[in-house]
Amino acid sequence: MAQSTDTQRTSYPLAAYNFRVKVDETSMSFTEVSGLAVERQHVTYAHGLSFQEGHVIQTFNSKRFTPVTCKRGTVLGADPLFLYSWLEKHDSRSMEVSLCDATGAAVLAWRVAVAVPVSLKAPTFSAATNDVVVDTLELQVREVSVVRL
Repeated sequence: MAQSTDTQRTSYPLAAYNFRVKVDETSMSFTEVSGLAVERQHVTYAHGLSFQEGHVIQTFNSKRFTPVTCKRGTVLGADPLFLYSWLEKHDSRSMEVSLCDATGAAVLAWRVAVAVPVSLKAPTFSAATNDVVVDTLELQVREVSVVRL
């Protein structure tokens, strides 16, 4: 017997290939986004009673940038020079990578408060292939958070 859509949604994992990338209000499509991570800096503190109680780990937020790479993509329904003009302006923007369900509705999102592009690479141009517009977009990001929508 076939299961209902609601049962499948709660019982089965989401397909990781169904995601959406947005920078401000511009949607983009990439085949791969790597490097998104939530990290905390940490320090191991050894105090006078560490031999008996053990060491203590203190964590804190840091405002350092980490690299994120978006590969093989296109800019949907917007200015085709959007990524190039963003790179040339040297400004930071917010970014969101959303994992979507079968209907296309976002279920979980990685939100980036500060994203700055540092590299934009074109694909190999060949008349024999049907390649994408952007081969690699490299960003430096900070203040990453995970949000259930």
